[in-house]
Amino acid sequence: MKSSKDTLPISSNASFESLKKHNCHGVEYWSARELQSCLGYSTWQRFASSIKKAMGSCKQSGNDPQNHFSSAAKMVGIGSGTNRDLDDYHLSRFACYLIAQNGDPRKPEIAQAQKYFAIQTRRQEISDQMAADLERLETRYQASVEFKALSGAAREAGVQDKMFGIFHDAGYKGLYGGIGADAIKARKGIEPKEQLMDRMDTTELAANLFRMTQTKDKLKNERIRNQRDAMETHEMVGEKVRLLIEEIGGTLPENIPPAESIKTVKKRLKTTAPRVLLDPKDTLGIFNH
Repeated sequence: MKSSKDTLPISSNASFESLKKHNCHGVEYWSARELQSCLGYSTWQRFASSIKKAMGSCKQSGNDPQNHFSSAAKMVGIGSGTNRDLDDYHLSRFACYLIAQNGDPRKPEIAQAQKYFAIQTRRQEISDQMAADLERLETRYQASVEFKALSGAAREAGVQDKMFGIFHDAGYKGLYGGIGADAIKARKGIEPKEQLMDRMDTTELAANLFRMTQTKDKLKNERIRNQRDAMETHEMVGEKVRLLIEEIGGTLPENIPPAESIKTVKKRLKTTAPRVLLDPKDTLGIFNH
């Protein structure tokens, strides 16, 4: 019969997430002793060996193992009202992932663990992509609204309808170092028929959004009522925004690669589920949650 030093049974229907704990700072962690049986290890020595391998992988990945594998002790009863400390580790989620990756995939528990973390990683990838897509789509919408508002302010400032193209190009020239919309498309390899802002990433959209809002406000606040003055104002504001980008060490807009079409982003958001749907067989065992 193995001693309590070698084994620490836990409920066989425990889930990975249900084993999660939080320290006094609210940081999540898992007890290695509790995870041991879940991953199919009958002895602590064998599991501790896998933990050591995971620590090596952690270091090779450029992370400090001490931030993910914290030495700890677990108090257990050994009979007659006597307790003793057992070696333990407090593990981060990343540490649990590394232990599973370094485990023997022939163990059903390890295979299930590797599948679980693969699913979780994919879920995070989709979540991050959706967040980025939504941010870009919202910024593009705001830019469209501000473009219309700026056009209205330009009309009030005396810009004739037939000169709107030149007026808007003035802002681009100020922000993009002297080149207008058509030249920007040519530089970035964007088809002439495409709308320029549909191929801007969130950062470039934000710079143009700032240019447009500031020009609109300046035209109104200074009560500009001359077409030439309105165009010069737009170009000047674009130049100021460009200088600000240079001062903070940002990438100048003409050097930002074109993003995928906003139409592609919209399509992806419509067809991507908000989370990965798990097949029932993928949610069995300790990784139910």
